[in-house]
Amino acid sequence: MGTRPLLGPATTTTPKGANAVLTLSTAAFTLMFAVWLMFGILGTPIQEEFGFSDTQLSWVLAVAILNGSLWRLPAGLLADRFGGRKVMLVITIFSAIASFAVAFAQSYTAILILAFLVGFAGNSFTAGTTWNAAWFPKHRQGLALGVFGAGNVGASVTKFIGPVLITATAGATYFGVIPGGWRLIPLVYTVLLLIIAVAMAVLTPATDRTSGNSRSLGAMLRPLRQVRVWRFSLYYVVVFGAYVALSSILPKYYITNFDVSLAKAGLLTATFIFPASLLRPVGGWFSDKFGARRAMYGTFAVMLISSLVLSLPGNFLPLAAFTTIVFVLGSAMGIGKAAVYKHIPEYFPHDVGAVGGLVGMLGGLGGFFLPPMFAYVKAWTGLTTAPFAVLFVLVLATAVWMHISIKATTVDHHNVV
Repeated sequence: MGTRPLLGPATTTTPKGANAVLTLSTAAFTLMFAVWLMFGILGTPIQEEFGFSDTQLSWVLAVAILNGSLWRLPAGLLADRFGGRKVMLVITIFSAIASFAVAFAQSYTAILILAFLVGFAGNSFTAGTTWNAAWFPKHRQGLALGVFGAGNVGASVTKFIGPVLITATAGATYFGVIPGGWRLIPLVYTVLLLIIAVAMAVLTPATDRTSGNSRSLGAMLRPLRQVRVWRFSLYYVVVFGAYVALSSILPKYYITNFDVSLAKAGLLTATFIFPASLLRPVGGWFSDKFGARRAMYGTFAVMLISSLVLSLPGNFLPLAAFTTIVFVLGSAMGIGKAAVYKHIPEYFPHDVGAVGGLVGMLGGLGGFFLPPMFAYVKAWTGLTTAPFAVLFVLVLATAVWMHISIKATTVDHHNVV
């Protein structure tokens, strides 16, 4: 299968096949995001079966998140060089194989290794972003990337289907070989991933659009020297890394501070996850129409106010008010995640894979490092609202850097700085 160049800057029409790319890549990313974070739910029954300690279980969760972030830059470079379609297919098939193996793991070591391998699914974000950016003209890239990025909602999939399937099939074996209980979940994902891989192979254009197939690795990495790229990465730590971190700690936060059940805590956490994912298309549309700069200013303003209120000492907020403000915080993150990625094809139309890969990698690593930071700050200060205090300081520093950078520049590039 051949490749062809990325859409030129003057291109205004959407080529045939672009909508199939967007639809199927979004479906695949949603599934792989669910696979990436499935141990958040599977961890409890796995711990009960094998007798893991809480520390051992935390490592299972951590290595999956870590591996889903580490390879985003290489995945982006490969997508620039060989095409997003090829890379997306490889990641999908690999994730299906790793998920299948999880269902038959028989030791802590095996679970730990397989959690690391399953985590590779998280790197599909960069490949899919590069793939979609190559197929849509500039005036539609923000919306397209926002729709694709809404696949973050996969973080909720296992929270909804997992407990029901695990309870309904516990102790069962089907056809003599298919285990029930928690082991059935990764098998279901295996089947779904293989189906979507076949659909992508058959229904999307076989010819990839690429931007880096004739350039050296050094040339592809050169844009990463720009400070602007690292600034965009910090934006993404704030809107995505913090999203992953809060998604992981909110259930326990609700249980500890509001004395709710695990099931209710999961549902309340979903009210944060859904807007933080599903509003990405709105953020993309807004960025296309009014500029990503305005979207980022609005995002940081709402996040500053929300996190400040949530970080005030004591549980002075009733549950309904707390949940509402967390919902608003998640909504701002959803808008902001799309706005960050609207910047990238604007400034780096031929380096979406490399720049998007670094931004995604650092954002994902934020999701790995922020939960321990929340815990350490809570231990040092005794502040139960420490996660939101840390978030407020992080957002404030990032917003100040953004504003100073915008004031310092004399270039207004389509209202995106």
